[in-house]
Amino acid sequence: MDPMRGSPSPCSSRPPSPRSPVCGEKLSSYVGIEAVLDQLKIKAMKMGFEFNIMVVGQSGLGKSTMVNTLFKSKVWKSSPQGLGGPTPQTLQLQSVTHVIEEKGVKLKLTVTDTPGFGDQINNDKCLRPLDIEFLQRLCRAVNVVPVIARADSLTLEEREAFRQRIQHNLKMHRIDVYPQKCFDEEINDKLLNSKIRDRIPFAVVGADREHIVNGRCVLGRKTKWGIVEVENIAHCEFPLLRDLLIRSHLQDLKDITHNVHYENYRVLRLNESHSLPRGPGWVNLSPAPSGCPLLMHKPSKAHRRVQEDSDDD
Repeated sequence: MDPMRGSPSPCSSRPPSPRSPVCGEKLSSYVGIEAVLDQLKIKAMKMGFEFNIMVVGQSGLGKSTMVNTLFKSKVWKSSPQGLGGPTPQTLQLQSVTHVIEEKGVKLKLTVTDTPGFGDQINNDKCLRPLDIEFLQRLCRAVNVVPVIARADSLTLEEREAFRQRIQHNLKMHRIDVYPQKCFDEEINDKLLNSKIRDRIPFAVVGADREHIVNGRCVLGRKTKWGIVEVENIAHCEFPLLRDLLIRSHLQDLKDITHNVHYENYRVLRLNESHSLPRGPGWVNLSPAPSGCPLLMHKPSKAHRRVQEDSDDD
């Protein structure tokens, strides 16, 4: 027997090095979980996004120009004015879909217009009864963002006084506008949304022509007093409206529409058609509480028992 072959090697009896991996212990290595963000980005780039907007207001307020200015594209063509003959009057909703692409990101935008809304009613000083009734119903189905159109026709003092009256009307009639307070989840969201709510309704000016101001090419409207710059916060609040709808809250608008407004509508229709099973998971829709849009809630056991007894009778 070879003594060199039979005796164990001195290295074999040595304990394993602490740097050597041992079975059963957690290994610190790259798994690739963060790659899901790249996957979501690639999928979003391929599919694109969808965004639906409905503009409501009297004829001639510049709704088409405002939409075109928001997306810097000829999304909506305004009706020709001054071509002779009466302007056709219709109360039928009109929608147009336009695909906008920016840096490889596609947005399928659908704009719905409400021609003839309140054309024969004056609202120089406050919200009209038609506006109040319309907004009370609308805020339970969609996100409402009110604006002051043609703000360049008002002085700064008149604009602020008009804003205060509108805010008072909205609060008095319990009309919830976006962003709603009950959806503020984090402290940063609460601070940002509070600043936005203080400026609602936004005083906006729309324009689709560029002008030269101090050697710069700006988007604005030319008046006999000068150029009203659309993207200058000192002239109007259009940048605040654009940031809210597109740059900071677009995805939140879509999420609230899908997860809250659509679900409320779906449950309401199921309740009306008696297709929703009654039981522990049954939900009931009640009038919207103050300060929050229509929300789903579970009724108490006593309420469900009374409801079931009445159904049996």
